[in-house]
Amino acid sequence: MTFPERFSNLPEYAFPRLRALLDAHAPGGEVMHMTIGEPRHAMPAFVPDVLAENIDLFAKYPSNDGTPELLGAIARWLDRRFGVTVDAQTDIMALNGTREGLMNACIALSPEEKRGKSPIVLTPNPFYQVYAVAAVTAGATPVFVPAGEETGFLPDSASLSDDILDRTTIAYLCSPSNPQGAIASRAYLRDLIALAEKHDFKIFSDECYSEIYRDTPPASALEVARDMGADPERVVIFHSLSKRSNLPGMRSGFVASGPENMKRIRQLRAYAGAPLPGPIQAVSARVWADEDHVTASRALYAEKFDIADKVFAQVDGARAPQGGFFLWLPVADGEDAALKLWTQTGVRVLPGAYLSRTVNRENPGKNYIRVALVAPKEETQRGLETLRDCLYG
Repeated sequence: MTFPERFSNLPEYAFPRLRALLDAHAPGGEVMHMTIGEPRHAMPAFVPDVLAENIDLFAKYPSNDGTPELLGAIARWLDRRFGVTVDAQTDIMALNGTREGLMNACIALSPEEKRGKSPIVLTPNPFYQVYAVAAVTAGATPVFVPAGEETGFLPDSASLSDDILDRTTIAYLCSPSNPQGAIASRAYLRDLIALAEKHDFKIFSDECYSEIYRDTPPASALEVARDMGADPERVVIFHSLSKRSNLPGMRSGFVASGPENMKRIRQLRAYAGAPLPGPIQAVSARVWADEDHVTASRALYAEKFDIADKVFAQVDGARAPQGGFFLWLPVADGEDAALKLWTQTGVRVLPGAYLSRTVNRENPGKNYIRVALVAPKEETQRGLETLRDCLYG
């Protein structure tokens, strides 16, 4: 199969589909964007000063894997946050945001065949669309594992057949999940890691929403794997400053795993990747070292979770998330709801089907819309009340 043919069955990206659905129609009121998960809380106040202090680094080629200062700051954060000790020089690599890592790590770590058969990559359904594209790029078949209400909005990989699991090379997991906001418990992570050990596949744990939660901090798959004494190469984790620190435009994150995995990921970066610019690495090191701005931002999200709880208190199945910053709201049909909301009120949301894949004629996102809680509190409340009155009134 040629490279273009691999992509022929993938759905169009969510936001071009949304524009095709809505843009031919005039908004029915003041436009309010609640589609894209672009944090709008304040970034750390010290960022401009640190960037200015290191502006001369734009005149130099940056460190390919991350400066010792940046990797050290990340290693210390992993220790503080999850109690995980890693070797900063062998177990971590800086990323241009998690999307780069989620894509390239699959290319670096998924073999061309497994046990004499073509490989499979598991992805939750609904899912962040880079997971499926990464699988196809690596020459694997993506298998979409339902992650609906009946499974706690997390994929039930244990329900898959042994034939599928024995061909699996990588299983993607997002916790807190996008779009549903479900958090994988330690028990869930232990079971998934045990399944991966039994069938010899790797877990790619997308944890970029891990610092936005209601009460209990979400666990890391790496933390649980270390507690279990699992193979250090079994789990690969991905984190970002986009959501944690309200810096989506900085495109700064990291990947961490065992040294053999990281050796192969770094080798691909050396030939085909782009390191973070030096000034961005300097700022990132400072940001990973500071928790005050994270705590302040999390408190703002908590206020918006409370607002959502009150606004949708009488709507069956509507609840604010355990973590992350999306509402996953039940509707009769996501496209119809998004179009009605846009044409009658000007509020713009994303149909859940655009984040899901139809399998056996069923699309687990068809009866949902995704709503981002990223705007300031007053704007968020106004948008949610308008949405409720239009769709549930």
